Amino acid sequence: MKFEQLMAQLPDSYTQADRELVERAYRVAAKAHEGQKRASGEPYISHCVAVAAILADLRMPAAVVAAGLLHDTVEDTDLTLDDLRREFGDEIATLVDGVTKLTTLPHVSRVGKADNGSSRPTSEAPLPPEAGHASLGSGGDDGGAPAEAEQDEVLPAPIMLGRSRARKRQYLAYETLRKTLLAMGKDVRVVIIKLADRLHNMRTLGHLPEAKRRRIARETLEIFAPLANRLGIWQIKWQLEDLAFRYVEPEKYKEIASKLEERRTERERQLAAIVERVKKILAEAGIKGEVYGRPKHIYSIYRKMVRKGVPFEQVHDVRGIRIIVDEVATCYQTLGVIHTHWRPIPGEFDDYIANPKENYYQSLHTTVMYDDGRPLEVQIRTWEMHHRAEYGIAAHWRYKEGVPYDPDFEAKIQWLRQLVEWQQDVEDAFEFMEGMRSDVLQDRVYVFTPRGDIIDLPAGSTPIDFAYHIHTEIGHRCRGARVNGKLVPLNTELKNGDVVEIITAKRGGPSRDWLNPNLGLVKTQRARSKIRRWFRQQAREQNLTHGRNLLEKELRRLALENVGLEQLARDFGYEEVDDFFVAVGTGDLPLSRIVAHLSEIEPAEEWALPSRPARDFEQEGEVAVLGVRGVHTRLARCCNPAPGDPIVGYVTRGRGVTIHRQDCPNILSVREQERLVQVSWGHPVAVYSVPIVVRAVDREGLMKDISIIIADEGMGIQNVKINFESDGLVVLELVIGVKDIAQLSRVLNRIENLPNVLRAYRRRTV
Repeated sequence: MKFEQLMAQLPDSYTQADRELVERAYRVAAKAHEGQKRASGEPYISHCVAVAAILADLRMPAAVVAAGLLHDTVEDTDLTLDDLRREFGDEIATLVDGVTKLTTLPHVSRVGKADNGSSRPTSEAPLPPEAGHASLGSGGDDGGAPAEAEQDEVLPAPIMLGRSRARKRQYLAYETLRKTLLAMGKDVRVVIIKLADRLHNMRTLGHLPEAKRRRIARETLEIFAPLANRLGIWQIKWQLEDLAFRYVEPEKYKEIASKLEERRTERERQLAAIVERVKKILAEAGIKGEVYGRPKHIYSIYRKMVRKGVPFEQVHDVRGIRIIVDEVATCYQTLGVIHTHWRPIPGEFDDYIANPKENYYQSLHTTVMYDDGRPLEVQIRTWEMHHRAEYGIAAHWRYKEGVPYDPDFEAKIQWLRQLVEWQQDVEDAFEFMEGMRSDVLQDRVYVFTPRGDIIDLPAGSTPIDFAYHIHTEIGHRCRGARVNGKLVPLNTELKNGDVVEIITAKRGGPSRDWLNPNLGLVKTQRARSKIRRWFRQQAREQNLTHGRNLLEKELRRLALENVGLEQLARDFGYEEVDDFFVAVGTGDLPLSRIVAHLSEIEPAEEWALPSRPARDFEQEGEVAVLGVRGVHTRLARCCNPAPGDPIVGYVTRGRGVTIHRQDCPNILSVREQERLVQVSWGHPVAVYSVPIVVRAVDREGLMKDISIIIADEGMGIQNVKINFESDGLVVLELVIGVKDIAQLSRVLNRIENLPNVLRAYRRRTV
């Protein structure tokens, strides 16, 4: 985009001074970036102009558009923040600083002493799944800026382990995004600039090598698109999702895109007829409003296919319309008219007007069975709701231009500040990003207190997460919970609309078991951080003793007593074993992370039975459904297909896809041929035979409960021996198929937490 086009795109409300500010910012940026090229060969300033144009389209203030033009100058040119501050003032300099990528870190390699005398390194959380494969900076993402600084910064010891350069880049990237998100708490415009920057980089991603394209696209799906959604900026969210999906899953993207294109002409004809029919019906009811076909975004179609376990043809909102009216009351009147003419599909209605989403999205959603017997999704909203749905928080500046301070707006974005406020004390960038993923960027669930207050939590949250959200002390003293008036286990996942009541003790603290990820008691990073802080405040000697006992018990249970503790401590950046034990005792270093590390350094052949490992098929994703990833599958009992058999999938209602042999009589007699999908067997993986022992007080259903846990972990039972002892004790000796130590630890942990189970451990083999 040329600068002249940007100037023509600026909002009409801009004053002459605003336009002069944008022109001045362009001149400074163009001079600073002079001679720099993007990977596409275009002058680098073209990226800055494009980012500013996206911000102008959102009707952001002139200072933000100017900051968009200057956003890469401090990072990639000789200009400094002081230069910008002298030329443009504090406001623009602060905005640019918020989106500037870190290239160095302060010296943080110390293993410092905490106030309570405990000792731990700065890094606390396990490495995220894409460790070593992310770079969340701004301008450098497109490959057009000068190369990333490669000086050997001194980082926390755990970060320098293994792939030190990759982990260093990962840490720097997370620190950069952490810096931006914390700056968002003071000025939300910082993150809007960041999103505009990422959007243009995604539009020009095709000029980069494939590996870098996939890495940046995955970051976008995991971090930036959910962030845009959390801010309610739909215009940026859907573009980021579709652009990223194109590179992360190119085959699935092409498949859905081709199916949409195949039916485009027919679908447009149908939609035009539907729109005219709805307009006529509304006019007859005396309702004035605009009706049009909803655009279909590829990634949202894919997500619905995966979530519902259905093929493309059964996704309801491939056909959808939107109705926009003037008043809220008219929305409900319109809904009544729609439901009068077409039968609503049960379970497909959502009232986001009465119950807005946390990002203030409001609309009525319903799906009806249209005249042709096929579903039609309808969205109904007012014009004000529509503008907020498209532009989210950015809509404030579209309609409040020139207002430096708006108390109503400040109150609305207070939730944003609260989301990141609790994380300001988190010392480690990995833990911060894990918290953002689990607490901020996840889908939401809305539950109620007994008084009727709405509490917004990440999907999958438990009563303990709810308790800590209400108040830290309520979380510490939580001992039970009632959901909808009934006592429930503390690992119960809360659902939309649940009424949650916490049962507390008068005194006491959290249980260390709450930090065990295998038990599923705590979902949010917010709650985990508060629990860890509580344990860190306990006496050092108590934490040291408890940490040693926890680790030794786990190593005994896995029959790994010969592990060198001194070396293991050094692996995690602790010079002293006692400091290592303290970190385990406080929960700063989870046992699951240690077990995962042992899985990497302990060859499976050394801890499995002395026999050739079996070749088996992974239970999770055992069968691949063509064109769809993540769909639940199960093997049909009528024909019992085995790996290697010709198979076909049958889409069930609400239970995913059932796998049959192609010659199964039930399949040969199926009338609804559209419910049959192509499937294939997954890839074989190594499974090792491992003997385990379970000591328990005998009870009815014990073996069934153990079998369910083993099956849930995707493992098989190869042999069982049961010995009854005196006093009602029973010893079960099982041989199970295990992939690695981490999986073994997880299943033993779950079995040991069953009622009546005393111990569960791996039996040493000679």
